[in-house]
Amino acid sequence: MPEIQVDAETIERLDSLQTEDESYDELINELINIYEAEELTLFHSGDEV
Repeated sequence: MPEIQVDAETIERLDSLQTEDESYDELINELINIYEAEELTLFHSGDEV
């Protein structure tokens, strides 16, 4: 897995979103999944005629 560096503000924001036993990896994967799902929804919303 690639390593990334984030600033203190980003860590604070991630901490505020984290649930009790959730790791940063799990949280970031969840955020990516939400982003991808919204992107697909926006992409396909204009397909209906």
